[in-house]
Amino acid sequence: MSKRILVTGGAGFLGSHLCDRLVLQGHKVICLDNFFTSQRSNIAHLEEDPNFKFVRHDVTEKFKFEVDEIYNLACPAAPGHYQFNPIKTMKTSVLGTMHALGLARRLNARVLQASTSEVYGDPDIHPQPESYRGNVNPIGPRSCYDEGKRAAETLMFDYRRVHKTRIKVVRIFNTYGPRMHPFDGRVVSNFIRQSLAGEPVTIYGDGLQSRSFCYVDDLIDGLVSAMETPDDFTGPINIGNPVEFTIRQLAEHVVRLVGGAAKIELARPLPQDDPTQRCPDITLARSVLKWEPKVQLEEGLKRTIAWFRSVNMSEFRAPTPNY
Repeated sequence: MSKRILVTGGAGFLGSHLCDRLVLQGHKVICLDNFFTSQRSNIAHLEEDPNFKFVRHDVTEKFKFEVDEIYNLACPAAPGHYQFNPIKTMKTSVLGTMHALGLARRLNARVLQASTSEVYGDPDIHPQPESYRGNVNPIGPRSCYDEGKRAAETLMFDYRRVHKTRIKVVRIFNTYGPRMHPFDGRVVSNFIRQSLAGEPVTIYGDGLQSRSFCYVDDLIDGLVSAMETPDDFTGPINIGNPVEFTIRQLAEHVVRLVGGAAKIELARPLPQDDPTQRCPDITLARSVLKWEPKVQLEEGLKRTIAWFRSVNMSEFRAPTPNY
């Protein structure tokens, strides 16, 4: 059955892929974005589709639409972007979520909050289950994003308790793929961009810190599956790839797949509060959603590198917003 669906942050990396999927499924999609960190080119191929509508809007201001579901993805998600204007980042998480919840309450619509593995901070438990409450610095440079997302989760569950709002909370772990902003400061985009330019591939710290990397198509499968669960399932639920790699291993993969003469350099200190380990426990996703990632890192990197080769890097800036 066709639904009317609002996607905030719909022109971003994840949001644009989600819009693709929902339009493909035959739904009528409203994409809300202000292009703070996203690109209009991400959704250009959808703008002539009669089932797709783009609205330029900042979620810190109220919005009203008649929809059946809301995916609340609006928020800068990469350190270079969310630290560029930390106050704006916090406002986007808190006010944007309040406005999405207010709309969902009025319409009795389902609302899915795109939360993050950053709610776990620099974890003391590994891998991280949903029951882990985290180890987050509330006053550090990453706090605008970490604590903003934690506050957004609080709002989701308070609306559930007080107003019976139909919520879903998904904690997204590291995701990569085509349409990543080349200058977002994440390791996958940094390493690919540097390798393609023949520049040194620079690693923060000793390179032994670990991450897991989920390909974007798998992540979108997880988001849509979570939205389709019965109303009595709220989450939070981890969506990510449980296979770990060190940052050094990732750099070696990228350099090999790109080819050329790029060298790996341990050139920079580890940023403050940067976690040394980050990997999801996806037991709940396997049980409730029957979901787990399918795309292996090698194949996902090949697809991502091909996309990076296809774009004009001069059209992207870092980390300033693309107004």
